[in-house]
Amino acid sequence: MRDKYNCNSNVSSLPSAWDVYGKYCIVTGASSGIGREIAKGLAERGANVIMVCRDIVYGEEARSYIIRSTGNRNIELLIADLSSQQQIRELVKTYKANHSHLHVLINNAGVIMKNRILTVDGIETTFAVNYLAYFTITNLLLDVLKSSAPSRIINLTSDIHRLVKIDFDNLQGEKSYNRDIAYARSKLAEIIFSYELGRRLEGTGVNVNCVCPGAVASRIWTRSSRLMDTLLKAFMKGPEQGAELPLFLACSNELTDVTCGYFKAGQHFRVIKVKTGKFIARSSKYSYQREIALKLWEISENLTGIRQ
Repeated sequence: MRDKYNCNSNVSSLPSAWDVYGKYCIVTGASSGIGREIAKGLAERGANVIMVCRDIVYGEEARSYIIRSTGNRNIELLIADLSSQQQIRELVKTYKANHSHLHVLINNAGVIMKNRILTVDGIETTFAVNYLAYFTITNLLLDVLKSSAPSRIINLTSDIHRLVKIDFDNLQGEKSYNRDIAYARSKLAEIIFSYELGRRLEGTGVNVNCVCPGAVASRIWTRSSRLMDTLLKAFMKGPEQGAELPLFLACSNELTDVTCGYFKAGQHFRVIKVKTGKFIARSSKYSYQREIALKLWEISENLTGIRQ
């Protein structure tokens, strides 16, 4: 029997045929902004939500807020700095020690760094958090996702990826660093990774899709350039609106057999419509090049020590 609690209906317009009630869902970067609203939306649907946050104070505040708002007490908090490969591994180890299932993994955490700063692993921070952390946490959790199939991996990205290509000779800003270019390339890398992973997981019951929620007001922009800050804040939407499309990917029955898709918030930030498995949105032509994906994957394996 289902536990009874009072659920709000803020996301009642979202499809619920793929029932997430009782399913285990991880959301990274869940302490504020769109990540917190995604976690809240899943909690409203009765999911067991695991919030991954870097700061324990902000994380506990967000967890308490979600419990108060939804009445769902099945909300856990895991603390990890996703710029650290070791902390990601400890995070996964802790999760597996306590849970044998994982049905939804939403990679949302991200940063914009004003200057080129290296992590404890000697990796440029924007690349490490926005892309390499996605690669590491996802691959380390694949066994649980496969055994829990059908399951879903959702990577949050940005349409800004269209402005750049991967510069393998300056992948981590070794020769020159620009915060906006570094951010755009990390978002492009996420998309390329999503497609390659989706191809590799074909037939496993694990679907991989990526989503551009649009420009969402978030703490991330406190590190943006003045130009980006001015332009984006003029058109930004609130985190609740930004969470609609990722929640659609997590909850919609229309996407049961859909993988390697690129979703993008449409005009007026409305959730796009899916027709016969085809999407309105497509990412840049460059992002579909398999040779680029294979090269990026090999580099990612070398940087993380992960082999699939």
